[in-house]
Amino acid sequence: MAVFVAVRSLPTAMSNTIEKFSGLNSQYGFNSKDEDGEGVVGVIKSLFDSNEKTKSGKVLPKAYLKSAREVVKTLRESLKEDAKDIAKFRRTADAAKESIRDYLNNWKGQGEIANEESYVMLERAIRRLANFYSKAGPSASLPDEVKTEILNDLSAAEEFL
Repeated sequence: MAVFVAVRSLPTAMSNTIEKFSGLNSQYGFNSKDEDGEGVVGVIKSLFDSNEKTKSGKVLPKAYLKSAREVVKTLRESLKEDAKDIAKFRRTADAAKESIRDYLNNWKGQGEIANEESYVMLERAIRRLANFYSKAGPSASLPDEVKTEILNDLSAAEEFL
């Protein structure tokens, strides 16, 4: 029980210490504020916060945002890769497949994000990809029209992340 209390109070203790140092910095003319006005204290506090504000202003779990951004990045890289360079294409496709698998395992059906625009758009992109390969087979080449639709879905999802 004592360990739990000590760990639980750690962020508060660190925050208090940082605020003291921040006060010393401003007292001696050092600017502890960054461009957003958050400063050192805000940055350190954000390390302990499990949520993050998105571009659209919503507060979502950091783990979700990290996972969703990874799907957008790896899937986009995979779709833009030249299929003629089989080894490189395979690497990017495998990375995308792994990030999609992790994303779905962790976030599919989670009530806290199920209605978020980014989640809906990523789900649509993944569903388009899955529908194509379930009909055409796992080694089929993705047509430009389907690639464009998926890339548009990824761009829309990224706007909300």
